[in-house]
Amino acid sequence: MSNPAHRANRLAQATSPYLLQHAHNPVDWFPWGQEALQKAQTEDKPILVSIGYSACHWCHVMERESFENEDIAALMNRHFVCIKVDREERPDIDQIYMDAIQAMGLNGGWPLNVFLLPNARPFYGGTYFRPDQWGHLLQQIDQAYRESRAKLEESADQFTEVLNRSQAKQYGLDQAQLPDGFTHAQAHAMFDNLASQFDPERGGMNRAPKFPMPTIYLFLLRYHHHTGNERAVQHVQLTLNRMAFGGIYDQVGGGFARYSVDADWFAPHFEKMLYDNGQLVSLYAEAFAITGDPLYRQTVNDTIGFVEREMTSPEGGFYAALDADSEGDEGRFYVWANDELNEVLREEAPLAKAYFNCQPEGNWEHGNNILHREIPDDLFAQKAGLSMAALREKVDNWKNLLLQARGTRVRPGLDDKILAGWNGLMLKGLADAYATFGEPKFLAMAEANAQFLRAKLYDNGQLFRNYKNGVATIPGYLEDYALVIQGLIALYQVGFSEQWLHWADELTQAVLARFFDPQENLFFFTADDAEALIARKKELFDNVIPASNSVMANNLYWLSHLVADPAERYGNLAKKMVAQVLPLLHQDARYLSNWACLFTAQLSPTVEVAIVGQQFQERAQALHRPYFPNKVMAATGTDSDLPLLQHRAAKADETWIYICRNQTCQLPVRDTAAALELIGKS
Repeated sequence: MSNPAHRANRLAQATSPYLLQHAHNPVDWFPWGQEALQKAQTEDKPILVSIGYSACHWCHVMERESFENEDIAALMNRHFVCIKVDREERPDIDQIYMDAIQAMGLNGGWPLNVFLLPNARPFYGGTYFRPDQWGHLLQQIDQAYRESRAKLEESADQFTEVLNRSQAKQYGLDQAQLPDGFTHAQAHAMFDNLASQFDPERGGMNRAPKFPMPTIYLFLLRYHHHTGNERAVQHVQLTLNRMAFGGIYDQVGGGFARYSVDADWFAPHFEKMLYDNGQLVSLYAEAFAITGDPLYRQTVNDTIGFVEREMTSPEGGFYAALDADSEGDEGRFYVWANDELNEVLREEAPLAKAYFNCQPEGNWEHGNNILHREIPDDLFAQKAGLSMAALREKVDNWKNLLLQARGTRVRPGLDDKILAGWNGLMLKGLADAYATFGEPKFLAMAEANAQFLRAKLYDNGQLFRNYKNGVATIPGYLEDYALVIQGLIALYQVGFSEQWLHWADELTQAVLARFFDPQENLFFFTADDAEALIARKKELFDNVIPASNSVMANNLYWLSHLVADPAERYGNLAKKMVAQVLPLLHQDARYLSNWACLFTAQLSPTVEVAIVGQQFQERAQALHRPYFPNKVMAATGTDSDLPLLQHRAAKADETWIYICRNQTCQLPVRDTAAALELIGKS
């Protein structure tokens, strides 16, 4: 971290924890903005943009090695205008310059260091550099800028042209025609392509490092629902079991790390991100609904417990991330030496160490142990001669003892900024968990978060990206609107407070007005009144966070069944969007898995459930528990103007359930068993 002995630079005025980490570097850092860009133009200096995020291990390493180095800082200050960017606050800038690095034929990653001409066009870059490499590169870039300016200008022109190419045109998506229907044969082809990339022994995809990619496994569950393909759900179970057993999962405190550096889910990259945990709560809840595996219930409970304990602000917002490092070492907070385990667990230590696969000499670096599991609890209990109840009691006690002992350590850094889109993912996770388990705390946390988002990150029709120290400063991106809308749609369908559905509709109309490109039937990442950068991008491919366009397409589809949809604009646009990406889905659904989830909803008519009457909440909970993802639900105990509920009323002592498809309804029924029978008939 930056040395407080140094005079503070301009980053000291920032709210971003990542920028504040660099506030006392000897580098004369600027935040992104007109002051820095104008200085580059006035002084005719190249710009160095260095992009990272608070929980990034190699960002910390490069800061410590290079940005704290007085000689290197002097080189940077003499020859460049140096700009620090938090990629989580400014994903629009990060997208552009990450694409530029890849256009240069280089591997992307963070820290991302890109050299620009004074007009912000990129000509070279890279990721992490050792101090000797970095110092040498700075001198080379300075020399090239002075002696070969024309070549740099030519390269920058070429890269800028690439950045402004339309992905829709590049992949021929602008020529797509709306198909007559979406077929099971197409779904089978998508699955077969994915299945060829499975790791059949350890779960996940056949690669290392291994990242949780929740929408891939959500697609497999939906595909199984529509086709009955057992291999799909078996691979999801293998993956989720191995993840929950692995070191990537915090066996003591709950919650998942960013990724596993190996193929076994064993050694994590120890930072914990809100966006991973929100999505994984949704995934494990959905997997429980189809399998009933108690491991998934425990994983959801413990992960939400971690978020409530360590990632929730007093106002009800969720913080962005926990750092990988503490006391200068990656993972130090989470690993255990053998002596520490013996001291904390005492007479229980031998059994607990066997349960968590710890070794006297350690199973990881520097004689430390990463706690992980190898076998299910029932098998371990059998081997240990214990009942399941006795083992469960012991495990809970071990976790409590270890959590208390860990609480005395120096904690990893907390990135306490609150991001709207990431909160939307956690909001949906809580709503999905409530739908599956009916735990009142989950709904209360979700409601509190929605209230927070509307009170603190929304003003006069404008959603904001970030919130910290009582202020929201950056206008929201498509990601923020799309993920908050998604969370609100999920929240309405478990709590049935119509204010959230109306707000989702209001935000959707704002997206259509300010982000939509009618030429390509896709949405820009930035609004039409956002800061003009050298390119205006569209997010098409799903990553760990699904592409904002795929999320918006899903939103439009589900909203079309829940709110008034004049001229069927929402529904038709959703179908056009997924139809456009069909050629890419056929090539490799791995990078379009959230689009593939929406595709599966087109395989049969979506079931529309309307519940009216005083027992609507109990009936809804009963109808949520069985696994049936291709449905929407509206419910009320009073009158409502929502299309599914309009002109439907029940007597004071009755509750009626309507099961509809394409807004054509069966005769209403009173009991959930009859309703489930109607839902199951496709």
